[in-house]
Amino acid sequence: MQHALADYDLTEHGPGEQFARAVLASDGADVDVPIAASLPTLFPLAKHRPRYTVRHLLKSATVTEEPVTYVSEAPTPGTPEIAGTSYEASPEATFVPRLVETKLTEVTAGVAVPPDLLRDPTLLAGFVDYRVLVRLGTIENEVLLHGSADSVIPGLIGLPGARRRAAPGELTAEVITAAGEVEEMGGSCDAIVAHPNRYWDLLGSGMLARLGEVGIRVSRTRMIAPDQVLLGDFRAAVTLLESGTSQLSLCRGAGPDGSDVITAGLRLGLAVHLPQHFLLLDLR
Repeated sequence: MQHALADYDLTEHGPGEQFARAVLASDGADVDVPIAASLPTLFPLAKHRPRYTVRHLLKSATVTEEPVTYVSEAPTPGTPEIAGTSYEASPEATFVPRLVETKLTEVTAGVAVPPDLLRDPTLLAGFVDYRVLVRLGTIENEVLLHGSADSVIPGLIGLPGARRRAAPGELTAEVITAAGEVEEMGGSCDAIVAHPNRYWDLLGSGMLARLGEVGIRVSRTRMIAPDQVLLGDFRAAVTLLESGTSQLSLCRGAGPDGSDVITAGLRLGLAVHLPQHFLLLDLR
C-alpha cells in the first residue's frame, strides 16, 4: 500500500490532483490518500451552481472520540399534535430529555476505472473531482435519508417519532399546511427535501422563490421518492457528526472483472435530538 502525503489544507491542490499525483508515484502499488476535509463538500461545480444536498440542511459537529453522547427529546405517549396557548398545553412540555450514545460509520463510493485512465494524471484528477465525488455525494444523500446498512445512521425518512401525513391535494397548498404543522412541535420549518420533479413543480408555481424569501432551503435529490416531501426543522432536530477527514484509495484489480477500483469515503454519524420536528408528506 502506497501512502501519500496530502496537502492537508487543500491550499495548493484539489483532492483529484492529490490523488493523481499519488497514483503516478505509486509504481503499481495500491494507493491511500488522506484528505483533511469532507469530500462531498469539495465538488468543484458547487461553487458556481449552488445546489443544496441533504448535508447542507444540517448543522454539523466534528467528532474526535467515539461513542458520541448527545441529548434527545423524543415525544412521549399523549404528546399533543396541536399546541395550546400556554406552555403547559404545548407538545414540548411533555418532552423528556435523555442522554443517547451513537457512533460514526463509513460511507463509501467505489468506481471501477480502466487502466489507461490511471496513466493520465490530468484526466484522472478531473474524473475524481467531477465524477467520483458526485457518486459519494449521491450515496451520502441516500444514507442520510434512508439510513446506513449497519443501522448506525437511522435515516431522516422513517425516524421513530417523526410524523407522517397523507397529502393528496395541490402541492403548494400541502407544503404550506405542512410547514405550519412542523411548527406545532415548537420548531421552525427551515428546510425541505424533495424529488427533482417536485422541486421544479415548486419553481414553476413560484413557491420556490417564496420559500427562499423566508429562509427555507429546498434540497432536491433522486434519493427521495417523487411522491414524498420531507419538511422539518432540520438544524434543530439533528446534528451531522463527522470526523473532518476523508479518504481516496486505489485498489488494483479489486473489481469483479479484475479492474482497478477508486474508492472515496468518509465517516459520518447522526445525532437525533427532536425527531418529531420532521413531517413526511405522502403525495399519493
